[in-house]
Amino acid sequence: MESLEKIIAEQPFVEGLESYYLQLLVGCAKNVVFEAGHTVFREGEEAHEFYLLRHGKVAIEIHAPQRPPIVVETLADGDVLGWSWLIPPHHWRFTARAVTQVRAIALDGKCLRTKCEANHDLGYELLKRFADIMSRRVDAARYQVIDVYGNGAKK
Repeated sequence: MESLEKIIAEQPFVEGLESYYLQLLVGCAKNVVFEAGHTVFREGEEAHEFYLLRHGKVAIEIHAPQRPPIVVETLADGDVLGWSWLIPPHHWRFTARAVTQVRAIALDGKCLRTKCEANHDLGYELLKRFADIMSRRVDAARYQVIDVYGNGAKK
């Protein structure tokens, strides 16, 4: 059986992270499994965790009244799911649904925020990594909105 440290160390998200910081992450981590169709989290709910995806696919969705959900992005092995745990008021900005069975490492947001307050270097390392993820998610949402609404705007 692989240790959490080894599993986390193999994730692209932590590439280049010092082993000391890796140990801090491991202290906030646990294995989780979501079955296909399971809602991992819903927009507006409190964000307590983020996930390092080991296996499977997760759809990031936006829900609009009287429309089917818009899939902003589909994440897979090696991707990071969830950044709302980091930004107050710590509520999910999107909904996430398991498309297939998903195996992931869940990292407790409150545990990590406490460790980041105690160790600002860890906080800076995580913030750099999450800034890139947030930027990509906003771009993906923007492109979906352009695709969904751009075609209807033509006369």
